[in-house]
Amino acid sequence: MSIAEANALLTAPDGRFPMKTITLDGREYEVFVNVPATFRDLFDATAKFASREYVVYEDERVTYDAFRRASAALAQRLVAEGVQKGDRVAIVMRNLPEWFVAFYGAALTGAIVTPLNGWWTGPELEFALVDSGAKVAIVDPERLKVIAPHLDACPALGRVFVSRHDAPLPVDERLARLEDVVGAPNDWPGLPEPSLPAVEMQPDDDVAILYTSGTTGRPKGALATHRNILNNISAVPLPIMRAMIRWGEPMPPVVDPLAAPQRVNLAAVPLFHGTGLVTQVVLAAAGGFKVVMMRRWDASEAVRLIEREKVNVTGGVPTIAWQLLEEAENTSADLSSLTSIAYGGAPAAAELTRRIKARFPQVRMGTGWGMTETLATFTTASGLEYEMHPDTAGTCVPGNQLQIRDAEDGKTVLPTGEVGELWARGPQVIKGYWNRPEANAETFVDGWLRTGDLGKLDEEGYLTLVDRAKDMVIRGGENIYCLEVENAIYEHPDVMDAAVVGVPHPVLGEEPAAVVRLASGSKADEAAIRDHVASRIARFKVPVRVLFMDENLPRNANGKIMKADLRAMFAGQDA
Repeated sequence: MSIAEANALLTAPDGRFPMKTITLDGREYEVFVNVPATFRDLFDATAKFASREYVVYEDERVTYDAFRRASAALAQRLVAEGVQKGDRVAIVMRNLPEWFVAFYGAALTGAIVTPLNGWWTGPELEFALVDSGAKVAIVDPERLKVIAPHLDACPALGRVFVSRHDAPLPVDERLARLEDVVGAPNDWPGLPEPSLPAVEMQPDDDVAILYTSGTTGRPKGALATHRNILNNISAVPLPIMRAMIRWGEPMPPVVDPLAAPQRVNLAAVPLFHGTGLVTQVVLAAAGGFKVVMMRRWDASEAVRLIEREKVNVTGGVPTIAWQLLEEAENTSADLSSLTSIAYGGAPAAAELTRRIKARFPQVRMGTGWGMTETLATFTTASGLEYEMHPDTAGTCVPGNQLQIRDAEDGKTVLPTGEVGELWARGPQVIKGYWNRPEANAETFVDGWLRTGDLGKLDEEGYLTLVDRAKDMVIRGGENIYCLEVENAIYEHPDVMDAAVVGVPHPVLGEEPAAVVRLASGSKADEAAIRDHVASRIARFKVPVRVLFMDENLPRNANGKIMKADLRAMFAGQDA
């Protein structure tokens, strides 16, 4: 069965994921029928899971009922603070149960929820608070220390709710304890029955601003609607079913979610990231799943929690999968509950797929491609499909479209198999950037998103990522795609983490260089890595230098390698 035939079967009116045609801004889109229209509808639907646990954090266990009570109480307080539809409410905290309550509490008022990167510095957070015009911020103590010196530079910010601040708050009339509104998580079951603000919401109303990772330059605020985000509720599981149909795997029966065992997710990525928001805050609520969180990502702690909580699903960026794999290969913990590991957001080597399957034969693997501007999943590959195409980023979710265009003129659609720039279109592509008309004109063209990623499509529509357009190394006029070199490095059995960057050369312009982290106990040296790569790809692509790190390569909170930091490591070194 072809991909198109499987899609047609699943999205038919009587299929598992029926679709319909809508018109937005004069353009037609195919969207899923059986997804909540707004976050208010999704919140209402969680009532049926009232007795189930929703969030587990250390010794705190929050049921859906408790979450609903706290979210409604916060929504009412925000309205009392003057928050109206369209106002921005920022969330600046690490993964905590309060994060879920902050997001839904703000969304239920009709506000535009603005999650900010908890790793940012004070000036970076000041920029986003001012750029978004946030009226309210909900923060944890660590982030309060960071933003406190910048509050006077944020004139629109009239209230800052602080969670888990044990010491007295600084004297500032803008500051208030979140616990004075909703109490601590263990108090939430005693709050009144949910009573929600009377706010009219439509699927194409603005609901969130997600700032891009900003590896170069200042981040841009991706403005998303309810529909952009909630479309994922069907967009994520459909490709799994499609792969099962195509490869003859047994299909799971259609069952009432209350009659099925509760699925347990281990949240391994920040909730302010598009992947975390979609998988843990949205998909988990839609399916009545349990979300297990940790203070920060730690592979040994992840193994402990998988065993204790009987976790079924985890994932994030490939780095997390590598670290979990290394820890799992050196433990006797019972990890048999794991049934799915998915990763994306950064290149993944085929070697990772092989090693995961060897350690976790029961696990279904998945990968995909997406970006903040596409609200997570845009292409996916799952199960046997992914094992058969380990180098792919998958095929489009129904309703989404990809084109490969000439990277220079941005107009010519290239033939199958040729490398060019990815252009994306679909109901999950954001409306545009917040307050960035010039960037919007450059990036959003006639309903298409110009992604800046380089790739190619085969005859079946499988996407192969080649590189970011800005990451390509041009050596004496020859194009070197960093991802190709990185994949060759990853095939070395001692390599745990790797990245390739361009370093200056007086004649050739630039040359490739690599930074590598080896697995524990490995002894490969620079010559071994270079020889290994030379046996797999052309000599001119082999890194001229290889540096080693004892820890993980530097990444931002979205899992993207900070290549500027790596380039700095080569500065001043002899060629």
